[in-house]
Amino acid sequence: MKKRDFLKSLGLLTAGGVVSGVVNPASAASLISSPAPKKQIGLQIYSLGKELTEDVPNGLKKIAKIGYSSIELAGYRNRQMGDYSLAEYRKLAEDAGLKINSSHVNPPVRKYSRENVGEIADFWKQTVEDHVTLGVKTLVQPGMPTVESHDDAALVCEVFNRAGEIAKAAGIKWGYHNHSGEFERISKAGDNPKQGDVIYDLMLDGTDPSLVFFEMDVYWTVMGRNDPLEYFAKYPSRFPVLHIKDRKVLGQSGMMNFENIFTKAYENGLEAFYVELEGLRQGDKTQFDGVKECFDYLNNSRFVK
Repeated sequence: MKKRDFLKSLGLLTAGGVVSGVVNPASAASLISSPAPKKQIGLQIYSLGKELTEDVPNGLKKIAKIGYSSIELAGYRNRQMGDYSLAEYRKLAEDAGLKINSSHVNPPVRKYSRENVGEIADFWKQTVEDHVTLGVKTLVQPGMPTVESHDDAALVCEVFNRAGEIAKAAGIKWGYHNHSGEFERISKAGDNPKQGDVIYDLMLDGTDPSLVFFEMDVYWTVMGRNDPLEYFAKYPSRFPVLHIKDRKVLGQSGMMNFENIFTKAYENGLEAFYVELEGLRQGDKTQFDGVKECFDYLNNSRFVK
């Protein structure tokens, strides 16, 4: 199936839009109303890269000035955030008028084994302790472990459940963020690989909903040739948090029907979402310019509450 036909079949291609290029202005106008009061919109700070890390105090203030109310961290390591202690970073965010509601953190290994599950659990114990200091509500693993067999998938689910237990004991929700690799299939010996089980489904089915949530990145789900709406329907309680992402600035590719995504996510009890923007590489436009355009798109959209 051609990419355009695939996107059409998902209902993700905006009316009048194209797979590459800018959304038809008439289509965009139908999704955007007059300027609205500021909405509760979060930003994954990975979106800003060095533009933030080179001047964190002023960078955080710029995020708040754009209109974002909360941030999701990236860059925690060695029990601090860059050059700042966790307490210092939290104060900088609070002084800027931002809430640190979430954080992306990966354990030190990708290949899980019976020999290192204790090491991974110890890592999460320390990480959770540190994130209590930051005051986060959710702690999310964004890196995919190695999954080459059903046994690998079962062990990953076991490790995820243990991480969820550790976080829950501290009053933090633990979750997993996908890219596109999770939509590959693994088959049992002798089976047709094309008819194997989807890794993402094995993760969803093999983890305890009371311990593990899933922060769906809607863009990477589509890049994995899957429909976010189908997953929302099949697992309605598992996606309380979303990453809202497009090929570049939100709404400009014409390939993501954010209205349908938000509508169904709200029906399922959406609690939070975070904008993520990859490197723009567009002339003089900065990442801060891009995240402002993303905020304006969502803040002015009729489908964002």
